[in-house]
Amino acid sequence: MRRRDVRRSAVPEWGPGRLLTLVVVAALVALAVLAGVVLAVVGVLSEEKPGSADAARQRDAVSPDTSSRDALAATSMQTADPDDALPGPVSLQAAGVIELPRTTADGPADVPTGFPRTPEGALAQLAAIDVTAMQTGSMDGVRRVIAEWAAPGGPTPETWSGVAGMASLLSAAGLSGAGSPQLAIVVRPAMGLIKGTVGPQFAVVCVNLEFTVTLEQTSRIAIADCQRMAWVGDRWVIGAGPEPAPAPSVWPGTDTAIAAGWRDLRHV
Repeated sequence: MRRRDVRRSAVPEWGPGRLLTLVVVAALVALAVLAGVVLAVVGVLSEEKPGSADAARQRDAVSPDTSSRDALAATSMQTADPDDALPGPVSLQAAGVIELPRTTADGPADVPTGFPRTPEGALAQLAAIDVTAMQTGSMDGVRRVIAEWAAPGGPTPETWSGVAGMASLLSAAGLSGAGSPQLAIVVRPAMGLIKGTVGPQFAVVCVNLEFTVTLEQTSRIAIADCQRMAWVGDRWVIGAGPEPAPAPSVWPGTDTAIAAGWRDLRHV
């Protein structure tokens, strides 16, 4: 059983309960954004002038059906109780495995890259983006990452769910946007799933991240992230459009996680 201690004191006290609370708040804010409560739908294509039928035909010839991408991203996923994101008993079941390719290069904003144009490559790239951004522990850090890793029409340094989550965490901790040397955030991509693809250059993928947050005490929680991933040039980036419907945030390796469709991640 989980026990929650509520302490009142004139002096703020950073016990495990309060740390867990601030991380849960950050997670809920991020999930709200992922669900579309905060993020506005941004136009993907520039406005066409009257009589630009040739331009439209050329656009349609090189781009997958946008409506199919939107439908895939918006499809609802299984929900979970907030308590399911907290550490729980390890399952005796064997989860499926997704084999992720390893990074072969360093990309912008110090994000590992070089993953192949496959759904597994898209998932590996999303994991690298999330880990790098959140482990900066600062608003500038997450903003620099999304500025380099979102396609035009995608999340921005003002709208990305990762930015909202970091702002909530730092605010709850009583810290400025610069973070603190005493704050340590370690993020581990533990499980993942591939929601679907539309052609070889678009995939909606989800990663289940294990957060370990330390500020005098240490607390842990799972936070899931789903994104549209688009192949642009020679790499995967977070694609245009609203962020997808959220995947359930559940503690990795539990019966609940496996039942929700999460699979273990293994680098090959």
